Order: sequence, then structure tokens, then C-alpha cells
Amino acid sequence: MVWKILKIPKGKSSADEKLVRAMKNIAGFTPSNLALYKLATVHSSLGKENGTGLKESNERLEYLGDAILGAAVADYLFKKFPFKSEGFLTEIRSRIVNRESLNQLARKIGIANIVQYDQKNAHLQQVILGNTLEAIVGAVYLDKGYLRTKKFVVDKLINPNYDLEELVNSNPNYKSRIIEWAQREGKEVRFEIVNIKKAKNHKEFTAQVVVANEAKGTGFGNSKKKAEQDAALKTCEMLNLLTPQ
Repeated sequence: MVWKILKIPKGKSSADEKLVRAMKNIAGFTPSNLALYKLATVHSSLGKENGTGLKESNERLEYLGDAILGAAVADYLFKKFPFKSEGFLTEIRSRIVNRESLNQLARKIGIANIVQYDQKNAHLQQVILGNTLEAIVGAVYLDKGYLRTKKFVVDKLINPNYDLEELVNSNPNYKSRIIEWAQREGKEVRFEIVNIKKAKNHKEFTAQVVVANEAKGTGFGNSKKKAEQDAALKTCEMLNLLTPQ
């Protein structure tokens, strides 16, 4: 697919104006190729085939953005912690770019206001915001190059939104936290996959935490593990387990 530079005319649509404003707020610059960012916000549930058999959605940009985001975060952490091991760097990078973290970050910076998806699917927005953020990173890379993208990742995503000291010292395994709490309280806990929705190129899992036969948090993800972690996080919030004791 050949990307063409989209020059925004003075009479640009309100949707284009909204997207330009959003990107200024999110990334701190005006897009040069607005078409990239428009595509980055279109989930596959609304994608239309372009005549070549390829559905025009943000999936390809998400694939690219996932790799670029991971590289930018790895670069940043490598320089930030010059005496830490590979295992430490890998763990901290995972805590920044895992699906739950990216979903929360994307919601915080306003991705929910620009993502386009089939709103008949009530829970879809809960699982696609992080994917959309990755697609936007991919769009920034194609539009501005790697160095500008790395600056965006560090200055607009990591530094304002993550406390690295807290991240290093935190325990992000919410499933383990639920299990440890249940053992202390003498309660039975189990994690159930209650639904698997098959899409063209991926699956969406729905997980449920059940404590003493009572349904608690429900989570979503593109793997069983991610869905269970999301459900565990929501259960921790319900049970007030995230407040320092």
C-alpha cells in the first residue's frame, strides 16, 4: 500500500479537525500525513476491504507500532539503568508495554475519544485502546521517523505517565495477589474463561474471577493470560487490594 501525503484543506471536515487537535494533545505535533492517523484509529470491526482483499483497519499499523514502541522503551530503559541486568530491563519493559498497562495509558491520554469501532460490541473498547495506541505509534513512525517517535514515546507516554521507581518496586501480578489474598482469608478462588470470540485474525477472551462462588471482576484480552490478569486487576480494585496496607 502506498501512503500519500494528505494535505488538509481549509475546509477540512470536523472529524479531521478533531483528529488534528487530538494528535496535538497526545503527541505534541501536527500530523503531516493525516491519512495515517485516520487509519490508525479504525478498528477492524469497522474496516472495509479496499479491493485487494485487505481490510483497511489499524491492524498493520498496530503490528508496526508494537515493534517500534518496544524498541523505543528498550532504548530508554537501557540508558536509564546502565548497570541493571537484561532480565530486569525485560521485566520493566513488560510492565510498561503489557496490554493492561497500554489500555490504561491509552484511556488516560484520550485515545477513547478518537478510536472508531463497532459500538454494538459493548466491551470492545475495553480491549482495543492499547492496540490503537500502538497503531498511532506506528503512524508517527511512518510520518515522522524513528527519532521523533522515540521522543514522543519518552516525552509524552513514559515520563508523564509512569513513576519508574514505583514501577520497579510494584508487583503487577494481580492474579497472584488475588490468590494470596484468598489464601489469607480462607476463601476459594478460581479463574474461568467464560467466552471466546473468534475474529478473523485473533481471538478475544473473556475471563471471570469467582471468589467463594461469587462472581467478581470480568476481564478481556487477546489471550487467556491477559484476560485473567485484567479480571484479577478489576477484582483487586473491587476488593480494595491495590491500596497500600
